[in-house]
Amino acid sequence: MSTAAATPVSPGRVLADLIPASRVRDIALVLGGAALTGLAAQIAVPVPGSPVPVTGQTFAALLVGTTLGARRGFLSLAVYALVGMAGVPWFAEGGSGAGAVSFGYVLGMILASTVVGALARRGADRSVPRMAGTMLVGSAIIYAIGVPYLAYAADISASAAIAAGLTPFLIGDALKAALAMGLLPTAWKLIKR
Repeated sequence: MSTAAATPVSPGRVLADLIPASRVRDIALVLGGAALTGLAAQIAVPVPGSPVPVTGQTFAALLVGTTLGARRGFLSLAVYALVGMAGVPWFAEGGSGAGAVSFGYVLGMILASTVVGALARRGADRSVPRMAGTMLVGSAIIYAIGVPYLAYAADISASAAIAAGLTPFLIGDALKAALAMGLLPTAWKLIKR
């Protein structure tokens, strides 16, 4: 459709860009993204044999990045990390500080949010297949930082870190990706109407 490029939902924009631009909007979106991630982290289910629980925080981090874009997504997750490091108990299971063995996942979420935000600006959140790839990239980034950090912080081997910090979470991540694959492309379709 040639008219799609002229509409407010053209590539180069993310969902947050549909709200009229202002500094107040950007500050509210950044703080809201951090708060959403902190709230989602409280949805935590312990995994037997792993010091890392299944949480909603990874889903929130990737959702924040895709809806806010790279810059605001980065800032949201950076605020989330800094406030948690300062002592606010909003990491997984009410944790805070940088000493937890799962802190590497928080660091990974900062980078993942930035990358998926950049991909969303290129239209990666507009269709189910592209959203699937975006979620896969974001999850891979989180694990690429979180699992080695877990191995180091817990003083365990790489294979033990993979068994405790990656393998048990793959099914949950697939479900989270499926949810995002339904939500974001649907939101864009509704907006186009």
